[in-house]
Amino acid sequence: MTSYERAVRTLDPPWPFTGREGELDVVRASLGAGRDGVVVTGPVGCGKSRLVAEATRGTGCARVAGTPETRRLRFAAFAHLVPGTVSLHDACRHLSDVRLLVVDDAHLLDDASAALVHQLAVHGGTRLVVVTTDGAPAPAAVSRLWTGDLLPRLTLEPLSREDTAHLLAGVPGAAGLEPLTVNRLHRLCQGDLRLLRDLVDAVRERGLLSRVDGTDGWAWRGPLPVTATVRERTARLLDRSCPAERETLQRLAFAEPLPVDPERDALDLRALERLEADGLVRVDDRGAVRLAHPLHGPVLRATAGRLRARRLSRTPDRCGPALEAERTALLGRIERADVRTVAAPVGEWLVAQGAPPPAGYAAVRARYARLRGELREAAAWAREGLRDGTGDTACRRELALATAQSGDAPTVPTISGGRPHGGGAVTRPTSTEDDAYDAVRLGAPGRAAGRLTGVFAAHADALARGDGDALDRVAEQLGARGFLLFAAEAHAQAARAHRDPRAARTSRTRAVALARRCQGARTPALSGLAVGELTARQRQIVDLAAVGLSNREIAEKLTLSVRTVGNHLYSAYARLGANDRGALPWLLSTQDTCPV
Repeated sequence: MTSYERAVRTLDPPWPFTGREGELDVVRASLGAGRDGVVVTGPVGCGKSRLVAEATRGTGCARVAGTPETRRLRFAAFAHLVPGTVSLHDACRHLSDVRLLVVDDAHLLDDASAALVHQLAVHGGTRLVVVTTDGAPAPAAVSRLWTGDLLPRLTLEPLSREDTAHLLAGVPGAAGLEPLTVNRLHRLCQGDLRLLRDLVDAVRERGLLSRVDGTDGWAWRGPLPVTATVRERTARLLDRSCPAERETLQRLAFAEPLPVDPERDALDLRALERLEADGLVRVDDRGAVRLAHPLHGPVLRATAGRLRARRLSRTPDRCGPALEAERTALLGRIERADVRTVAAPVGEWLVAQGAPPPAGYAAVRARYARLRGELREAAAWAREGLRDGTGDTACRRELALATAQSGDAPTVPTISGGRPHGGGAVTRPTSTEDDAYDAVRLGAPGRAAGRLTGVFAAHADALARGDGDALDRVAEQLGARGFLLFAAEAHAQAARAHRDPRAARTSRTRAVALARRCQGARTPALSGLAVGELTARQRQIVDLAAVGLSNREIAEKLTLSVRTVGNHLYSAYARLGANDRGALPWLLSTQDTCPV
């Protein structure tokens, strides 16, 4: 087993807490009167402890934590709360005055401490917030907390790409990261926030960020910095002692996916079987072998020697056929009106290495991202395609469209000669349908009569009839196909068409939720979601909440009671179609900046 020395660094302030508003409410609700507590589980590094710390801030709770080093010491986790020689019964009695107990890393508790936590849950006198890691072996007394229905279980999912981007936007030194860099970090970390922080710190401190021409953004290109945390997370990969296994892993790192072909013996099958059993590689239904985690390939490439890397590397000039295959696949999905997430790793690898992709490929990637509502990502791909200096027309057009729809270009849309232009313009949804769908998005479905098919024709028909229910159904179909921005616009149109105020609020809420995922979308259909909905006092309170003030801070600033602030916010959420504070900045900026 290889050991690695950790880098010594000064303590940094915590990153902003974001992306867990719903889970935060669940944990806080579990601490209310008549509740026994909650168990919070999730993968390593997903922010379980931070969530619980935020939920219990200011409660005066007692805290204990398990550690690997003390698993064999009786009541080790409770050493500061109970004498070490007490019985389980006496330990329960010592804790009778503790109203709230937070147990972190409960899967690492010694057996006596685990039994004590279980007994506290059984007797119900102490509220418990228990944190444990999915997949890690835990004492039976801990797992019985939820399997025995003593406490409800909240399972945290990894932060989404959107929440990761929102988190990084609030981090000093990371706020200006461009979309492809954010995507790369999210892909490598898979929701592991400790690893994310480590990589962001490393690329910043080692000077690996470069300015993106013509923007305020910063890009990370080039190899992965192999930090102590990266090595720790990939120890099972890097510490393989079998030469055949190491060779197989490295070949995959430089050329995955590779086919399993017993006749050609391209890969050592016995080594491959052992690696698959250990969860380090996976084989798809077509017999292609890939590394199991997106972090593994970059780590293996970064730790390979120069000669081995030279022997195994596929250079950018050898990527032509693979890039063309990805481009063709993306175009086929657009033709079928299906732009759901699809893997296109070769182009992403090429960009990560700092090599400009072919303009034709970049234009298709930009178009695919834009149709999905990923506007800033679309602009980033278009800029990549323009790096070769040829000024490709398709890339320039995609860049103009993406920036206009994201509000970065103050263009007022107009309809001239049956075709919309400016901020609301888009390319045709499929290669067989022209800009007629732009007219639907701009509220002029009559101009698209007979020129659309499928879900796009259904959208035009529902809008022409002013049928809010039909528009909502169209929005659901568009969202299921990956057209998130189009779905948001259809819901927004439904909100205006509904006569029932409750149905209108529901449609508005759905429109806001989808639009927030569209990277700053500012289109005419979304422009009226919040206009004129708030009273002067509600707008004043919402403005303060949108910049991060708590209810108590708002109450002190405006000389109001906390309850009054809460009531105003509740009413404002209902009027705006928002579910939480996270929607407020988007709603208010849409109201203030979107062209009408």
